[in-house]
Amino acid sequence: MTRYKYLLLFCCGMIAMGLASCSKYLDKKPDNLLTEDQIWQTRANAEAYLNNVYTGMRGPDGGDWASMGFADETSVAIPTVGVRFMVSGNWTPSDGNNWDSWGYMYGFIRKSIIFDQNVDKVPESQLSQTLKDQYKAENNFLRGYFYYQLLRKYGPFVIVSKLIGQDEDFTKYSRGSFDECVAHINGLMDKAAAGLPGVWNSSGNLGRPTKGACMAVKEKVAQLAASELWNGNPAFTNFKNNDGKQLAPVGYDVNKWKIAAKAAKDIIDSAHYKLFTNLDNGGSSFDPYLSVRDLFLTTWNDEIILGSIDWSRWGYTKCVSPGPGGYNMYNATQNLVDAFYMKNGRTIDDPASNYVETGFAQSDDDYDWGHHQGDWNMYANREPRFYAYIAYNGRPVVPAVTVDDKNYYSSDNNVNGKGRVEFYYSGKSGQKSAGSNNLTGYLPLKRVSSSDNIRNDVTAYRSPYILIRYAEVLLDYVEALNEYDPTNPDIVTYLDMVRTRAGLPGIETTYPDAVGNKLAMRKYILRERQVEFCFESDRCFTMLRRKMLGNPENQTIYGMDVNANDQGLGFSFTGFYKRTLFQKRVWNDKMYLFPIIQGDLERDRSLVQNPGW
Repeated sequence: MTRYKYLLLFCCGMIAMGLASCSKYLDKKPDNLLTEDQIWQTRANAEAYLNNVYTGMRGPDGGDWASMGFADETSVAIPTVGVRFMVSGNWTPSDGNNWDSWGYMYGFIRKSIIFDQNVDKVPESQLSQTLKDQYKAENNFLRGYFYYQLLRKYGPFVIVSKLIGQDEDFTKYSRGSFDECVAHINGLMDKAAAGLPGVWNSSGNLGRPTKGACMAVKEKVAQLAASELWNGNPAFTNFKNNDGKQLAPVGYDVNKWKIAAKAAKDIIDSAHYKLFTNLDNGGSSFDPYLSVRDLFLTTWNDEIILGSIDWSRWGYTKCVSPGPGGYNMYNATQNLVDAFYMKNGRTIDDPASNYVETGFAQSDDDYDWGHHQGDWNMYANREPRFYAYIAYNGRPVVPAVTVDDKNYYSSDNNVNGKGRVEFYYSGKSGQKSAGSNNLTGYLPLKRVSSSDNIRNDVTAYRSPYILIRYAEVLLDYVEALNEYDPTNPDIVTYLDMVRTRAGLPGIETTYPDAVGNKLAMRKYILRERQVEFCFESDRCFTMLRRKMLGNPENQTIYGMDVNANDQGLGFSFTGFYKRTLFQKRVWNDKMYLFPIIQGDLERDRSLVQNPGW
């Protein structure tokens, strides 16, 4: 994007300006440094400043902790990373370096306000009024998005509408109520939407927000407001400011689900988005595996509502790739593996699913992307998303291109040009190997391209990190509908759209008794979210907003028995495939909200801490 062009120039100038005030010597600035006034004299500098505001909207959404390690779908192999401390209960308001983003978000909110107050100073000869209005709309979206990040992580925030001086009286800046915060975000999104298009006509604008992105953030905020965490949560009854102001809604209101459903349906009815399939990528016939895989490997597509190009695809690929080329760092769990459906659309605990827990598959799957002869039966005949998103013991390695690259991942007795991943004890990615080792027997495959070659640290695509996509809106819609109108036929219609794209039969075919049954359908909707959005942070935030993350089954983490010594048996060693407790995590209900770090509480004496912290 063109706005990224001048970021380095701007940042260098701002850093130098900060240093220049430190002493009389530094007060004598070189001629090539920008003053604050000079920033707003050229289009290039103004766009560089806006770009700097954009860097606050980087993937992964919510931070690595949300997609890798805090929910039951993943863990991190290195025990000293921040999220491992968090799930062991070893975090306090005094040690926020690993997880805190309160001050970080407010830093970008401040930058957004500065941009809003100064962009009109840019001469018309440099920046037209049309572009100024567009940039102000983008800036309003970004500010609203930053507030949304605060709301779902910390709850009610301090609403700031002007610059705050360092020596101002901070005692007057207290937290707004949850409803006031919702209204503030919605107001910014409405203001932004008025100046943004439904779609951008130029590829150079991809990554900028649209009217649909504004609608999507409002929809996500409405969903948060309707969910158990904020819809009459008794744990927040005494959540108040120092002056007694109630910060959380005190009573349950089913109408909030109606508001959330309408917000999602408005996006659907806008007709700007659709589910991606491989047909959109040049395919001649529909292929569910390629559809769910390539959604994350195309540069942009019509399912993406909001995405960020400011993320490290190489770093992510390195962390999810097996050794010796990768780090084995981000580990998928048995909890998630068990959630994937069989290819007949049934859950593995369903007697009609044809699931087999033990033994080795005697033949290849009918599809070349499915299981292979010799794979453990636990991994046989699963749905396409399983094979697109999960690397398991014996699965051919993905981030390798040539036969030689694939052989690089194989022990001498396994060299056959397939590069099957060796998670067993003595394998190249096993516990006996040097370096960071996989602790569950699984790695994520989502976002990893078959054209990547992590052996040589090459990642082939520069696609965005998807922050919000259309499938999410569809499942948000059916989730909200089911809570207040469980017999509504739209629930089946739109749930089936996601299942059909994934190659599964409709829910009314596999589980007709769930249709019209709110509790049963809720279970399948949440399971669909768990599978469809794995490794996208949705599982974490869904379990938080619905007050389910603390359930014992979601804090008890399983994997395969990676420490069982195969004694050279390799893939034929059956002891590896034993469900093994990996982590019994520590949970306290205060963790449904993150704490505000102690330094911010001391700086602003009117701030109250989140309950329990």
